[in-house]
Amino acid sequence: MLSALSIFWTTAAFAGTPGISADEKAAIVASLNSTLKANYVFPEIAQNIAPVLQAHLEKGDYDSATTKEELAARLTEDLVKVSGDLHFFVGVDTKWVAEFRANGDPAVKSRIRKEDLASLEATNFGFDEVSRLNGNIGYIRLSYFADPELAYETAASAMRFVGSTDAVIIDLRYNNGGYLEMAQFLASYFFSSEKDQLLFDYYYNEDGRRIERGQWVLPGLPGKRMVDKPVYILTSSTSFSSAEWFSYAMKKLGRATLIGERTAGGAHPVARKPVNDDFFVQVPIGQIRDPVDHGDFEGTGVQPDIQSPSIQALARAHMLALENLAKTNDARRADYDWLLPALTASIQRPVIDLDMMQKAVGRYEGRQIVLENGTLYYIWRDRFRVALEPIGPNLFAVEGVSDFRYRLNSQRGKVTSLERVNKDGSLQEYKRLD
Repeated sequence: MLSALSIFWTTAAFAGTPGISADEKAAIVASLNSTLKANYVFPEIAQNIAPVLQAHLEKGDYDSATTKEELAARLTEDLVKVSGDLHFFVGVDTKWVAEFRANGDPAVKSRIRKEDLASLEATNFGFDEVSRLNGNIGYIRLSYFADPELAYETAASAMRFVGSTDAVIIDLRYNNGGYLEMAQFLASYFFSSEKDQLLFDYYYNEDGRRIERGQWVLPGLPGKRMVDKPVYILTSSTSFSSAEWFSYAMKKLGRATLIGERTAGGAHPVARKPVNDDFFVQVPIGQIRDPVDHGDFEGTGVQPDIQSPSIQALARAHMLALENLAKTNDARRADYDWLLPALTASIQRPVIDLDMMQKAVGRYEGRQIVLENGTLYYIWRDRFRVALEPIGPNLFAVEGVSDFRYRLNSQRGKVTSLERVNKDGSLQEYKRLD
């Protein structure tokens, strides 16, 4: 299983370890260069890296690194700078190195697997949010791609949940990678099993052997496939590695529309390798190719189909999904028209007249409006209370409600009534009483 398409750097270091001598630094640099020569997918670049690290060492550039963690951080910076490969990372993790070297011990393997499972469960296997957006649009937000052997049930449940929606948005804006097999599992839901379809083609080095593999659409899946369902993938500059590959392959195969910003550009599969008893290096060990042009996006990133600031990408994708559905279904046009003001407001905040909000405070037929900390609240029966969210100059969405809104009507600079605007187009007016 190709497991190390990630940028999980924060788990590596343990602060407060003892200082490190000049001789130890020299030995670490020498061992690091040997490790890169044996494992880096591009040996010619590894040959260029070695003299640069050695020159830094001899010039005393690492003298200011007084701890192992500081040295690891400096080495990481230099590796990335020389190679241009964002996957490189040098870390300090004595426990991991010992476990790696004892990985043949069944007891060690069992304990590591239990620890990994507990960590994954604590983050719901990377599935941060699975929901149904207004207009029957499925939404899945993933922060990383977990090992599908451990995350199988959670991933399958997420795909079942969106199985009856009319379109699916997959949010990878803040996804830093993980297992390519999870990308394969999720992508398979959007292709037929009746035709062999290649998703990724790659090779990597493992213990001196060159292994070549192709990952195809899976023939069997829990739940139903969504072969004709529109798919929108959200990207940003922090989308990395296997998240990029999922986006890239789905785009290349014409199966998804990408919305957001260009991704980070980390296309290579990686693995951790021990450098000595304390240090390890995360090193690219192979190369992945897309199923159409047999290329990749290393260093350049994946270009979205629709450019958008990443913070606005979800609202834009939601709007596009509804707009496209409305083109083939007149009944959906009403949904789109109704939801458009709220989606537009989430992209560009409407200009609100604060003076008008102040003037809106008061009593109306059977209800009341108050202003607290810059937010209008709607109260009825002296008990029920919800916030009003501006979606237009005088139009407000109601907290927790999707089938009606409120409009403030004014005459001669005074708010004279509160008007309920229902989704079916009907109106109800509540006159002001004070």
